[in-house]
Amino acid sequence: MAYDNKLANRVREYLRTIPNIKMEEKMMFGGLAFMINGKMCINVGDDLLMCRFDPELTEELSKRKGFQPMIMKGSEYKGYCYVGPQGYKNKKDFEFWLNLCLEFNDRAKASKKKKR
Repeated sequence: MAYDNKLANRVREYLRTIPNIKMEEKMMFGGLAFMINGKMCINVGDDLLMCRFDPELTEELSKRKGFQPMIMKGSEYKGYCYVGPQGYKNKKDFEFWLNLCLEFNDRAKASKKKKR
């Protein structure tokens, strides 16, 4: 499971500035997931951010540079997307995507815990 260390550090540093959140890192989706308050919020892959957001914003977000729909096993995942480097290169765009994910995180449902 490879992920971009520089990008992960950039996400980590930004999230550390956010008050009153519990951050945990976990290997998921072939990259490094940042769990916020027990829910997957954002993930770092090779050079992509995987963002979790309000699915109702998909059409609007799809017009932003770097946006790529998240397709797994032939199905598009609603409320998730990949963002390529051109979409998060500058500080303003980077913070846009992270804040978008953080804003949705409070309303996002936590995945069911698997029984062992």
